[in-house]
Amino acid sequence: MELIEDSATKPKIYEFNLEVVFEDDHIAVINKPAGISVSGNSFKTIANALLHNLKESSQKDALYKPTPVHRLDNQTSGLLLIAKTKTAQIELGNQFTNKTIQKKYCAITIGKVHSNQLIHTPIDHKDAETSFEIIKIVKSLKYDNLSCLKVSPKTGRTHQIRIHLSSIGHPILGDKLYGYKELIHKGKGLFLCASEITFLHPKTFQVQNLKLEKIPQKFNSILIREKRRWNTYNLGK
Repeated sequence: MELIEDSATKPKIYEFNLEVVFEDDHIAVINKPAGISVSGNSFKTIANALLHNLKESSQKDALYKPTPVHRLDNQTSGLLLIAKTKTAQIELGNQFTNKTIQKKYCAITIGKVHSNQLIHTPIDHKDAETSFEIIKIVKSLKYDNLSCLKVSPKTGRTHQIRIHLSSIGHPILGDKLYGYKELIHKGKGLFLCASEITFLHPKTFQVQNLKLEKIPQKFNSILIREKRRWNTYNLGK
């Protein structure tokens, strides 16, 4: 007698290679590329690619498949925290609820940001808070100025960083929803990357601080290119 495996019980596996920044038997952190959704109705998601990239947990409460415990927008790249056990999923979920997980992002915005700021503006009638500090500002012929910022959201509202930066007149470069449509940098996507995350390990409760070794090349490339074009134009006058 031949036993037929029930395909309905098998998780879908999307064979898409991901950079694994950290992994143990309980959790993992991956570097999400821009242009792919964390989860959803599509087959081609980060959630469906995790079994292809992560080792199976040996814990008794191992999840059916590794599960992201938060989201990043489709066009946002960077660090994404994954639970491999039910205990980790619950504990990390509690940390997000209690706002003890800290995330930092790198963003390039249009215009010259004049000072570090704390934005405390409600989103959909809910409290929302974002702080940022200026890393670098370059002159630009097309955008006048571009500002590179380190952004720290204190709350986790949908599109919070994008909404808050747009609200002060400095939308993120490449933001088709909250930015200037006439200033979209075609083909390069959104210039927003989750570059750092700090949390308590759900098993050991030790502080985990993980950072991307390198921000996507497009961030540095656009700053160098715009500065070079500005200098070339002004030296030629």
